[in-house]
Parts: sequence; structure tokens; C-alpha cells
Amino acid sequence: MTNTEHPFAPFVRILGKGKKGSRSLTAEEAQQAMSMILDHQVTPEQLGAFLMLLRVKEESPEELSGFVNAVREQMRTPPPVQADLDWSTYAGKKRHLPWYFLAALTLADSGVKVCMHGARGHTPGRIYVEDLLGQFGLKAARSWFDAELDLNETGLCYLPLELISPELARIINLRPILGLRSPVHTLSRLINPLDAPYRIDGVFHPAYGPMHQQTAQLLGQSDSVTIRGDGGEAEIRPDADCTLQWVKQGEYEDQVWPRLLSKRLTRPDNLDPSDLLAIWKGEKSCEYGEHAVTETLAVCLVLMRKADSIETARERSLTLWQQRNRERYG
Repeated sequence: MTNTEHPFAPFVRILGKGKKGSRSLTAEEAQQAMSMILDHQVTPEQLGAFLMLLRVKEESPEELSGFVNAVREQMRTPPPVQADLDWSTYAGKKRHLPWYFLAALTLADSGVKVCMHGARGHTPGRIYVEDLLGQFGLKAARSWFDAELDLNETGLCYLPLELISPELARIINLRPILGLRSPVHTLSRLINPLDAPYRIDGVFHPAYGPMHQQTAQLLGQSDSVTIRGDGGEAEIRPDADCTLQWVKQGEYEDQVWPRLLSKRLTRPDNLDPSDLLAIWKGEKSCEYGEHAVTETLAVCLVLMRKADSIETARERSLTLWQQRNRERYG
């Protein structure tokens, strides 16, 4: 057994030296540390310690930007793959159906190229976008070539985290073992793998919204929005005021998106994912769900500068929803 210090040990020591001795990593240190993790240059003990020290401290925007840059450096995405809107979806839904998926499909139907990415199964009892694709006649991309074809043919591609970074996909599934979410749940939302000019994501905990946008600024993302949405996904709750954090042309801005409905609607007892396709086709209706679709869509229109006020965005989103091609999917 050697007494030589492991090259990754200094990063653990920086985070774990105690209340007075510890500090956050710089962006450069965070990028070096994540690069070592992605290259399998750390031991399981070091990885667990590193992730949980970050979890207790909470990630800084500088750390997150360094982590994201390390992931992007290793992705090697081919240049021809382009999207207009990056939509991260990692939380999964358990109280309501993933209505935001219909908002994304409506945008794709209107000519916007949408890149969704996420990971499923890390938290039991939730519905993930990847589980919905088949009933809509869509599939998860298994290569960057698939992603390009999907964007060109349907206007929407879904990238599983395994394609973006197999090691991040492995780490995000450590949640049942560690007992806590790790920084991977946050940094994955911020990767923007196709470098789309507009980005949308969701958070559950209020403190993470500003963190996401400060990180977006460090990464040079000039237009993005984080919704404190239903279940931690980028979905507006139509019967509650929703907190939004924006970066608009590089400038940070807070906003409360006012509720559309004056009264809280009853939560459904059972969730049937097949209802999403039925509602897209107009075979069923759901007051809460359809308002969640159009309100989330309205936020996207403001983000992409297709509407300059909430009122205009609501009018245009309703028109897009009503004019959707009901036979396009499924």
C-alpha cells in the first residue's frame, strides 16, 4: 500500500476541511475534478465523499459551471445537430401528469426545434418523459445521428443522459444508495448539449432557481428561464403563482407568473399517461392539464421573444394549442 496522496484527494480536502478551513471549488478546480470523475480516475470512496460534501455545502454557480464545462468537453457533439430550445427534464412527475411534454410537442408542431434531455428511474413512483415517447410514435435518441434525424423529422429529439454522459447517468442512479440527490441532478439540467440559444428547466427547492441562472450567466447562456414548477419540472401550475428566474439577453431577472385560475383544482387520484395522447388528439379534456400546457407554452414564447407580455403570450399560446395538428403524433 502506497502513502502517496491520490491526485483527487485535494478536491475532497478543499470541501471537507471543516467550517473554517473548507471552501467552494473554483470553476477551474471544479472542471478538473469533474473531468477526473468522468475519466474514471477516482475511487468509489472518493466519489461518494465528494458528492455528499457538495450536497451538504450546496453547489456554487462557479462549481456548477466548471462541472458543465467538463461534461461538454467530453461530449464531442457533431456540429450539424442544432436545436432552438433546450428543455431539461430530470425530476419526473408524481402529483400530476407531465403536461409540459404537450407544451414541448406544441412548440415542435409550430416549427420550433426542441431538444429534451433527462434520466428516468432514479426516483421510484414518478413518470418520466422517456416513458411517454412510445405512445406518441417517438423514441429516445441512441446516437447524435438519431438526434439530428428526429429534429429534422419531428421537430423534437429526446436525449437520455446515457448518451450525453454515461458516467453521469451511472452517478445519478446512485440516489437510492446515497439516500440523497447529488449535484449531478443540478448540473445535468444545465448542460444544454446541443448549445440551443434558449433554455428552460425546473426546480423544486426555491434556492436552486437563482443558482441555475447565475450558472447560466457564467456559461454564457444569454436567454434562459427556471420555473419553480410542479414536482420540480419546467411546468407552470395554473392554479398557483409560480416563481420564475430569467436570464434575458444576459441580464438576471426575477418574476412571479400570476395564477390563471382563482381556485385550486382537485388533484387526480390516479395518473394515466395514455390521457396525454387522448388530450392531444382532442378525445378527452382536462381543465388543469390543458391550462398547464398553455401557461407553460406562454412562458416559452416569452423566453424565445415571440411575445413581449404575459397577456400576449397567453393569447398566442392558446392559439398554438387550438391549432395543433391533432393527428401528428401517435
